[in-house]
Amino acid sequence: FRSCTDLICCILFLAVIAGYMVMGVLAWLFGDPRHVLFPRNSTGMFCGVGMNRDQPRMIYVDILKCATTTKVMAAALGGTQCPTTQVRLKLYLYDHILPVPVRLTRLFAVVWWLLWTVACQPTNTNASQSECLACPYHASAALQQFAACCVCSGLTLALLVSVVFLLLLRYLAIVLVWILMVGLLVVGGIWHCYSEYYHFSTSKLKFGDLSFNTNISVYLQVKETWLAFLIILCVWESILILVLSCLRRRLSVAVALMEESSRVVGYLMSTLLYPLFTFVLLVVCVAYWGMTSLYLVTSGAPLYRVVSLSDPSVDKCSLINGSETCKPQTFNSSAYPYCPSVRCIFFKYDDTGLFQQNLVYLQVFNIFAFLWCVNFVIALGQCTLAGTFASYYWAFSKPTEISPFALSQCFIRTLQYHVGSLAFGALLLTCFQLVRLVLEYLNHKTRGKSACGRFLFNCLRCCFWCLEYFLKILNRNAYIMIAIYGESFCVSAKNAYSLLMRHIGRVVLLDRVTDMLIFFGKLLVVAIVGVLAFFFFSGQIRLPGDTFQAEMLNYYWVPILTVMAGAYLIAQGFFSVYSMCVDTLFLCFLEDLERNDGTMQKPYYMSRNLMRILRKPKPNVM
Repeated sequence: FRSCTDLICCILFLAVIAGYMVMGVLAWLFGDPRHVLFPRNSTGMFCGVGMNRDQPRMIYVDILKCATTTKVMAAALGGTQCPTTQVRLKLYLYDHILPVPVRLTRLFAVVWWLLWTVACQPTNTNASQSECLACPYHASAALQQFAACCVCSGLTLALLVSVVFLLLLRYLAIVLVWILMVGLLVVGGIWHCYSEYYHFSTSKLKFGDLSFNTNISVYLQVKETWLAFLIILCVWESILILVLSCLRRRLSVAVALMEESSRVVGYLMSTLLYPLFTFVLLVVCVAYWGMTSLYLVTSGAPLYRVVSLSDPSVDKCSLINGSETCKPQTFNSSAYPYCPSVRCIFFKYDDTGLFQQNLVYLQVFNIFAFLWCVNFVIALGQCTLAGTFASYYWAFSKPTEISPFALSQCFIRTLQYHVGSLAFGALLLTCFQLVRLVLEYLNHKTRGKSACGRFLFNCLRCCFWCLEYFLKILNRNAYIMIAIYGESFCVSAKNAYSLLMRHIGRVVLLDRVTDMLIFFGKLLVVAIVGVLAFFFFSGQIRLPGDTFQAEMLNYYWVPILTVMAGAYLIAQGFFSVYSMCVDTLFLCFLEDLERNDGTMQKPYYMSRNLMRILRKPKPNVM
């Protein structure tokens, strides 16, 4: 440990994790006495539990009719069924294959019902029971085809497009930058304004003839409006070209770093798989937090009392004063023959246990530990990737000096030496996030009250959001410096901040260009996958044979949006690795400029392309 702060944070973090696990185990052992989360009785109230195990489930073809054409409570009390075709379907996968923790959440049942609603839609919504009985077999094939084409093919295509785009950036970065910064503005903006101006050039309507109108479309029918837009865009385009011409060398350095980052990712392809590991850890953290919260909330056991529902003055019912406890499962009214109206009625939930008395504190600790774990997992990923990419940059002979196990070596080194620094950075971010949560809670409680108080809360929320955003950027660069030098968090954060401030011009330009290019890459991946999914699920692209037909789908936008969401997540994971590579190489590049001068004693470690742009010759080293 480089400092006492890192040592203390490491010990505190391990203690919090140990306490968090103990609390979760105790909550699982002593929580949920009402069997709300996981019914363990055999009353037949839940599907797949007790005597209803292995029984088929009732599927409603048009579930919306249950809520739109029927009074739900009245129908339930009267025994009326939902006025739509109903099919009994046995979900073997849900009942037998899925583990118990997954079944607890009941999420799979919701997803399965959604896929069923999408896949099985009779041609006649008022079809009889016998007419729709054949639907499960067709729906099974449709669901299999949906899973194969939508999940596998669509997401695989998104993966391939993301990888190809990242690898091609080494050749197309400069072209894409100029197209995005100049071409789109000319084609999408100036040309459109000129076309609209030419379209309304024969119109006699003038801007002075219009009175004030809240309908903006009225002003868009005047040629002077489009002429003003055209002039503004032309002026903006001229300024942009002038600025880029003055900053062409810095822009060239930024583009060269992006090309070099694409080359590094190509050499270290294993780094593209690391976001999957981070995603799994985050899912574990979220699932553990959610289950612990639910077990804490449902930890109070119900208490029942023996009461009389009639007038106490009648017969001997006055002997029942409501202080006697009872259990509805074993209660026998014949034990009170003197009071026919005796009942065992719910009184309250038990609040005398350990969990109930400290429920608020336990929930706060649960949120605190959850946020700390999530921030630590993200920090671990950033530091591991930064160390991997930094090892490439500081290798004098690239890529011969790069270890084939660079990622795993950096991961082990990070866990061995930098846990305290990462825990300290994650703790700082967690504290700001907790303050933001408290402000959100107070803002929710004070909604509709004092306008001055709400204004103050909004200002505080805005300030802490800005501070959290700044802290995330500072932590990211601090983790890069930790991976390079192995120093403590505070020293690394100070050095990273000082280094970036000394080169603030390059920082701003590189960040804006990189963000724009990454946004375009994500948009390209989602657009390609979304367009192909639309043509497939709308029936414009047909598969050979009768395996799948688009007419079998009820709402084809559901699988399309599913594929697009998955494509975005895949692109986000890949481009986050690329963004981390750009930031790491950029800090290494700035350190290289300040530490070395290109002589035999202090040679540059940057690539030959960067040396050529900076006009710095690389010495011959024997």
